[in-house]
Amino acid sequence: MQVIIVDDEPKAITLITTYLEHFTGFELVATFRNGLKALEYLNTHTVDVIFLDINMPHLSGLSLSKMISPNTAIVFTTAYSEHAVESYTVNTTDYLLKPISLERFSKCITKLLEANNKEDYKGSNDTVQPETIFIKSGLQTHQLRLEEIEYLQKDGNYMNYYVSGKKIMARQSISEALNSLPDNFIQIQKSYIVNFTKIDAINTDLVIIGSHQIPIGSQFKANLVNQMK
Repeated sequence: MQVIIVDDEPKAITLITTYLEHFTGFELVATFRNGLKALEYLNTHTVDVIFLDINMPHLSGLSLSKMISPNTAIVFTTAYSEHAVESYTVNTTDYLLKPISLERFSKCITKLLEANNKEDYKGSNDTVQPETIFIKSGLQTHQLRLEEIEYLQKDGNYMNYYVSGKKIMARQSISEALNSLPDNFIQIQKSYIVNFTKIDAINTDLVIIGSHQIPIGSQFKANLVNQMK
């Protein structure tokens, strides 16, 4: 995969360049210390991955990310964790908080490879169906598309699944629900599980999904922050 690095800090560019040398399959084709120069390059060149600093003069990383091809995987890099939520409003593969360790960078490389493999698989098989889950509710069994599930709420012995404006009730515990769902579903309170990809905003005490404000339990904050990294 062809890679570019955009960062106004020379040391940051050097560090990522050094880290990339540990992994095969990645070719560093250019580096830039200015978002405008990077945009000029991207207007005439196609790359697979961009390591993109958020805080840069003239053109920020977030602004640049909205101007480039959606086929380019974006990995944001920054020293400021408060930008994490905003960075997920664009098509972001990963978010690296400086100083970046080689261990954390390795996990990012794994994500990039997995995403690339999924795209290759989709391209070779147009009949792939969306991933689904079967939920028994009373006498009926519902097939739910995982990408449409917004959040889950525990209500006594039942679990309410909120899916595209509908509520489906299943007799489940929190642990049973979590065991049946992929990793992007995380528990943020003793009675709530949310689909991380559906989050619109996060503040100190709440997760916001559409018009719903869901409280964050203090014992679950660390897990939520870790998911944002």
